[in-house]
Amino acid sequence: MKALLIIDMQKGSFTPATPRYDHIGVVERINKLADNFRKQNFPVIFIQHDGSKENAFLPGTEEWEILDELNKEDSDSVISKSANDAFYKSDLQQFLKENKIKELLITGCATDFCVEATTQSALTKDYHVTVIKDAHTTGNRPHLSAQKIIEHYNWTWENMISTGGNLRVLPIKEVISK
Repeated sequence: MKALLIIDMQKGSFTPATPRYDHIGVVERINKLADNFRKQNFPVIFIQHDGSKENAFLPGTEEWEILDELNKEDSDSVISKSANDAFYKSDLQQFLKENKIKELLITGCATDFCVEATTQSALTKDYHVTVIKDAHTTGNRPHLSAQKIIEHYNWTWENMISTGGNLRVLPIKEVISK
């Protein structure tokens, strides 16, 4: 069984002050993949950052909300997290075990923080992981453009040594065609 993770696609991360690379394209691809998963009765899981410890992304605030452009259905699951790694002190691992999920497809924001930390954590737990290479995003950093960061992490993940699971980096068109 497989599941789609949509990490931190929240209003507070997509503001004029925090532009994200290919924001509209990433949202469109995530929506397309989520619709595909729902048609096959595979879980779609929204990972939602609860930044209460940092006094940001507080539950119930506008910045905490999922982007309006994302198609979220009542059948989708929402799992709250409080660290970059979506597994850390969250209900994600339990949900995956209860639903016998062994394969994760990972999308979301931010490539160099929460997407990276969750991908690494999933590997150490022996999941079969596919990062959707054109369905994660980030912002420019003082020393590197968002486009270069995404390119770097896609290359890094493609060249990692896996643990008990495996790691692939594929564009959405290859995932949906399978």
